[in-house]
Amino acid sequence: MVIRLDKIFDSITKAKIFKDRFVLQANYTPDTIPHRDEQIAQIASIIAPALRGERPSNLFVYGKTGTGKTLSVQYVRQEMLKRANNTDTELKIEYINCKLRKVADTEYRILAEMIKKLGKDVPATGLPTDYLYNNFIDLLDEKRRLLILILDEIDQAVKKISDNFLYNLTRLNSELTKAQISLIGISNDLRFIDNLDPRVRSSLSEEEIVFPPYNALQLKDILEDRAKKAFQPGVVGDGVIAKCAALAAREHGDARRALDLLRIAGEIAEREGSSKILLKHIDMANDKIERDKILAVIETEPKQFQLVLLAIIMLTEDKGKKEGDKIFTGDVYEVYQELCIKTRSEILTQRRVSDIIAEFDMLGIINAKVVSKGRYGRTREIKLAIPNNILEKAKQILHDSLGV
Repeated sequence: MVIRLDKIFDSITKAKIFKDRFVLQANYTPDTIPHRDEQIAQIASIIAPALRGERPSNLFVYGKTGTGKTLSVQYVRQEMLKRANNTDTELKIEYINCKLRKVADTEYRILAEMIKKLGKDVPATGLPTDYLYNNFIDLLDEKRRLLILILDEIDQAVKKISDNFLYNLTRLNSELTKAQISLIGISNDLRFIDNLDPRVRSSLSEEEIVFPPYNALQLKDILEDRAKKAFQPGVVGDGVIAKCAALAAREHGDARRALDLLRIAGEIAEREGSSKILLKHIDMANDKIERDKILAVIETEPKQFQLVLLAIIMLTEDKGKKEGDKIFTGDVYEVYQELCIKTRSEILTQRRVSDIIAEFDMLGIINAKVVSKGRYGRTREIKLAIPNNILEKAKQILHDSLGV
């Protein structure tokens, strides 16, 4: 066993594929952001008044995953902070990722993180939320200060908490005397703003910027630029970057997916002991990403979504014993209700469960087509689309999360 491990370690340490794999990681910040000049200029012009000590409008930035939203906002943030010493008002631009469980899964934790950004620690739990709000206001208002708070994946926080905390944040300026606060919300959900309370919507989205998906040629430019820094010369085989770009363009122009494809293909080539990244390595990387993406979605979805999905899986396995049987929305709702009772969860209406089924269809976890049942109306015919090789893992995630 030691000899086998030595061979593995030697093959990796002596591999000549990567020069700097960090360049292909999601948290790498490039010096330039290709094909986003217009959006960067818009962000900068909206929040530039902060450099004069004036509170800029709240800004809402949205677009699909991997369209450069966070990268562009962070780029403007860094450039502004370099020039932020020209007024008697302290400028702070702080970033919070609302997808992180220990940071933004409750209003308490978001407030605690905001207080931490201002230099003071509070316990992870145990204090009244009102106390934290007052603490945050007092701390922020200690001096002339302008805080621009960037809430990335803001839709995730609203999904876990509610939009009340956003309303409270947008109203804070009425309670501040020396300081002011502006919000920048970033979301992958194009419909997110439409589902907010009208009061929150009007105050949060004073300004809006939409990031369009990248096309295949733009993705090719991005990949070529990163590949020069990430790989040794001559490592990337013919057609590899073009194929990566084409696959990612098909997936809504997602640059992050394109970079992941290229990095994982490089890792697969490295493990094989190949001297080049070939087209077959891109296909293998694409399969791996698809599997990992489905499991990540299942793990991070709210409890109600998990209950609906488990009901679909249970029905699929049961119907599988009777070849030809089909699954409809009503069947799912019956099993879902039983699971809610078993887990002591709130039972949503059938209409809301139908909406969740539609979202699973959009994510590619199921295939659902609307069919007519004559005088009984229309319903969805549902087929599970989770590959068999990860179905057991998916079930385990659901059982562990729901405690069933």
